[in-house]
Amino acid sequence: MKSPRLCLACGSAFVPLLHVPRQRYCSSAACQRARRRDWQNHRLRIDSDYRDNQSRAQAKWRASHSNYWRDYRAAYPVYRERNCSMQRMRNLRRSFKPIAKMDVVGLPRPLGSGFYLLSHADDGGAAKMNVWTVHIAVLSGPTAPPI
Repeated sequence: MKSPRLCLACGSAFVPLLHVPRQRYCSSAACQRARRRDWQNHRLRIDSDYRDNQSRAQAKWRASHSNYWRDYRAAYPVYRERNCSMQRMRNLRRSFKPIAKMDVVGLPRPLGSGFYLLSHADDGGAAKMNVWTVHIAVLSGPTAPPI
C-alpha cells in the first residue's frame, strides 16, 4: 500500500491510486477541476500549437454565440446593474482620467494632417473599442505673432 500524500489543491491527505503512480490531487470533484485547470494553464504557457488551437476554438465559439453576453445581461439585470455600479466606482477612483480600452498616446503638439482613429467616449470618460478612421486636413495652422 502506498503512503498518503497531500493534495496540491485542498491540502488534505489521500492515498494515491495504484495505477496512477504520480498522482498529486485527491479524487474530489473540486480538486480534479483544479488539476485540469493547472494542466491547461501549463499547456498554454509552453505549447504554442495548443495556444493557437484554443484561440481559434474560442474565436469560433464567440462567432457562433455573438449574442451571448447581450442575452445574459438581459436575463440577469442584477448582474448588469452591479457591473455598471462597480465600473462607475472604478471611474471615480481614477482621478478624472479618461479610460481607454486600447493604447492612447497624449499628443504634445497640435495635430497635423493625416489619418486618425476616433473612438466615442461615454459620459464617464470610458473610450469604447468601436473606432472610425478619419482624415484630418489642416487648412491653416497657428501663426507666430509679428515681432
